[in-house]
Amino acid sequence: MRKILFLSLAVVLLLSSCVSQKKYADLQSQYDAAKTELTDVKAKVLECQVEKDKFANQVAALEEQNKFLKENQANSIRQIENLTSLSQSANSNISDVIAQLSEKDKYINGIRGAMSRKDSINLTLAVHLKSALSDGIQDEDIIVNVEKTVVYVEINDKLLFRSGSSVISSKAKEILGKVATVIASRPEMEVMVEGYTDNRSINTAITKDNWDLSTQRATSVIRVLQNDFSIDPKRLIAAGRSEYLPLASNDTSEGRSRNRRTRIVILPKLDQFFDILEQKPDGTPKSE
Repeated sequence: MRKILFLSLAVVLLLSSCVSQKKYADLQSQYDAAKTELTDVKAKVLECQVEKDKFANQVAALEEQNKFLKENQANSIRQIENLTSLSQSANSNISDVIAQLSEKDKYINGIRGAMSRKDSINLTLAVHLKSALSDGIQDEDIIVNVEKTVVYVEINDKLLFRSGSSVISSKAKEILGKVATVIASRPEMEVMVEGYTDNRSINTAITKDNWDLSTQRATSVIRVLQNDFSIDPKRLIAAGRSEYLPLASNDTSEGRSRNRRTRIVILPKLDQFFDILEQKPDGTPKSE
């Protein structure tokens, strides 16, 4: 009888344990799904913000253009009223001048529109970078930002290199792989990698000073982008900035740590910019 009771108790305990494990697995699954959904929602919020900013820029541009057209129309009417006594030939010349001014206005508005589109592209690019780096974007060692005409990713060198070394770590390749995915989606843009150091001097068999170290580190990142992630080398630029553009004072270890960084800058190609300047107001090359 005691053996039967003992066996019954053991079966009950075993069943209870299985139920608890099942509930735990269900709760863990629900938690993982909620976490994934939260990440997706955050990405959508950022995309909505980009769309909002884009439409705001478009509205502002249209309002400015409308204001200009009204002022231009009023000025033209006054000019016509004041010049009614001029000969047909003079009137014809004035019409030509007004037409030329109108063409120049179209050209200026075209450039303004291009700048607005560029700003929208940069904001979208920044959102994609933040989404790709979402696992570590809250870490102060990785910064994604839009500055003037470019988007950049700034990475503290402790995530990329050992102290005094320019050899890329395996963890760094994971980070650079995420950045490379976004870079590959924008083949019309160039990528400049800038290396920065603190002011502590270095002198080894392969590294003469901080100029050497900053350039070597920038070149190491370039090689990973090219060799490991197939980024077209014609798009890549390596630049060493040494110790001369610090973010913080080099008098403390924290400041020196901030100054040791690598910046990946995504920027429009200069030849495309000059092509815009070489166009006529109607968008055709000036040579035509």
